[in-house]
Amino acid sequence: MLTEAGRTFLPYAEAILAALKDGAQAVQSLQGDDHGAVSLAIVGTLAGTTIVEQLRRFSARHRNTRLELRTANSFEVSDMVRRGEVSLGLRYFGDSSTELISQKISEEKVVVVCSAQHEWGGKRLRDPKQLRTDQWFTLPMTRHRGSLAHLVARQLASAELDDVSVMAIDSLTAQKRLIEAGIGIALLPESSIQEELRLGTLRTIDIPRLQTMVPIHVLYRKNGYLTGASRTLLSIISGAPVRPRTAARQNQNRKSSERRSVSAT
Repeated sequence: MLTEAGRTFLPYAEAILAALKDGAQAVQSLQGDDHGAVSLAIVGTLAGTTIVEQLRRFSARHRNTRLELRTANSFEVSDMVRRGEVSLGLRYFGDSSTELISQKISEEKVVVVCSAQHEWGGKRLRDPKQLRTDQWFTLPMTRHRGSLAHLVARQLASAELDDVSVMAIDSLTAQKRLIEAGIGIALLPESSIQEELRLGTLRTIDIPRLQTMVPIHVLYRKNGYLTGASRTLLSIISGAPVRPRTAARQNQNRKSSERRSVSAT
């Protein structure tokens, strides 16, 4: 357990380690933009979206670059980017940290999911109150308002279902297995159920009042160094040319600031 002094010192230590990694990457990039590794942390369910095609395009363009992928939940993705463990992150919802750039790149539909045997499976339901007696699943509530758990709670409340039985399950995979068994239903990202829909083990219920969209954001450190390959991947993911500050540019800006300070003195 960290002491109060340790907790105070921790972000500075993390910043030092991240800066050392930035320096090493800056030196390695002298070999050319195509060399080295590009690290990306991604929420696992996003692998079912168009991100796979974007990664394929990147790999085809940068054959000399090693793409390193790590999966985690949204908050873990932010932590890995902030600590410099990965160059880029893809998560649900944005991150308001002053240390990060958080850019919305797309949205994903969140739908009501049920078992293949559910009476409303594959049908349109205008009155969501007919699902009042069903057991609902959701992820555990967190202190972060931007989370799937809070989104589900808001949607249930808007459909006048805020008094239904809700069970917190900390894994989307576990939720899907329980739903397949006919134990309950849930609001889940559409990309997370593609395989089950293909196999016919899960179905969706078309309920306009409950359907919503969840934003997808790409993250990178505000003052971090991004190699040319990392900037290329970022531009492919975001769909627009991105030129974040590089280490060389930061160094140039620092020297300019120092010259201004000397002149002022």
